[in-house]
Amino acid sequence: MRLSHKLKKLADPRTARSAKQHLARIFLARRFDFRGGAERIIASIDRQGFEAIRNRHAVEDPGPAWPKYLDLKKWMGINLRRVRQLELDYGRRRQILDLGSGAGYFLYICKWFGHDAVGLDIDEVPMYPEMTRLLGLKRIVCRIGPFVPLPNLGSKFDLITAFMICFNNPQQENLWGVPEWDFFLSDVARHLNPHGRLRLELNPECDGSFMTNELRELFERRGARVEEHQVRFNAPPSVSAVAEETAHQITR
Repeated sequence: MRLSHKLKKLADPRTARSAKQHLARIFLARRFDFRGGAERIIASIDRQGFEAIRNRHAVEDPGPAWPKYLDLKKWMGINLRRVRQLELDYGRRRQILDLGSGAGYFLYICKWFGHDAVGLDIDEVPMYPEMTRLLGLKRIVCRIGPFVPLPNLGSKFDLITAFMICFNNPQQENLWGVPEWDFFLSDVARHLNPHGRLRLELNPECDGSFMTNELRELFERRGARVEEHQVRFNAPPSVSAVAEETAHQITR
């Protein structure tokens, strides 16, 4: 490998992140042995209880509809990768909040690794509360809306996640814009510990894009690293004067 290429690679932030993760995996205690992967985690679930839920809700070809989450092997695998990307398989125990927790697979894997995890979602899909009860998960029933603060959650969190976000009304006329997201980021920051992290994963819009340039600029201005559909804050989102003023007007 040419020297110039080596130097360029060393300057790449992804190289530094990879080295940090590698060292952490060496020196920090693992939370559990990863051998067996998703199959081992699936085996810990009450099979009879899951089959009863599947029999009630499964359809032959679910497409993008919510019964697709009954494909346990697929979605456990996806959420196991998310857990590893978030470095939750080693290190200290964390307080985790998952917004739009759905069937609860991400929460269950976090719990499997010894973390204290709680979900937040609406109750309109019958399968979701059934699955969270089966998996023994903590769940808050709440709808996330524009300019609506999250409820009192009882504690602050080391990590807040939201995967495949639907609360911003993707592919609809009332899609969230910069003001709605600005308010949301300020509100979420109130629920994070001083060194807490926020991870967002956006759904695609009709044109295949994940966000406007203006929204990307907002995320980056408030401290995020944006990579395609993923928005990563390694600290609580920085304060926005616009969002604080909006919050003040709403609560007056």
